[in-house]
Amino acid sequence: MTELEKCLAGECYNCHDRVFLEFKGHARKLLKEYNTLAYEQKEEKKSILNELFGAMGTRVSVGTPFIFDYGRNIYIGNNVSINMNCTFVDCNQITIGDNVLIASNVQLYTATHPVELSERYIPDAGLEEEPPLFHTYALPIKIGSGCWLGGGVIVLPGVTIGDGSVIGAGSVVTKDIPANSLAVGNPCRVIRRINTGTDR
Repeated sequence: MTELEKCLAGECYNCHDRVFLEFKGHARKLLKEYNTLAYEQKEEKKSILNELFGAMGTRVSVGTPFIFDYGRNIYIGNNVSINMNCTFVDCNQITIGDNVLIASNVQLYTATHPVELSERYIPDAGLEEEPPLFHTYALPIKIGSGCWLGGGVIVLPGVTIGDGSVIGAGSVVTKDIPANSLAVGNPCRVIRRINTGTDR
């Protein structure tokens, strides 16, 4: 398997492989341009995002500044609003459905490392590597249609948030959230069901 195939399969991969450096170099160049555009330069913004993202629907707004790794692993549906200062670490796929609201300072992290130091750190094997090497793997994140992520929400690797769910501001989402749930806290927990037609 190539390093890219390993990455997308959720296996440990070399994040310093040339293919990732090329992805990042291309993304950084366009992202720098994107983040300097004025609010009203909507067509220019749309053009850059279409070049960067894996796919993007209609009526998508991404506030600046915006930070991501590659862009190519981000897939966004229709009618999506992403507010300013969000960070998407898209080493694996980040999929966002339709009619989604993402508030300021939301962070979506697909990349992670083994917990045990002996599994995480790669000892110097006589190579002069900069920066130091650590075992890295990445798991996809999925945000369902109709979701709202409040300010400062952090979503960890491998998490799926079901359709219609609301995540309260400042929450850290460590595991899947079922559809039509109001969930808050660190770690994020479901408080109650929503969108059932009976809640008032």
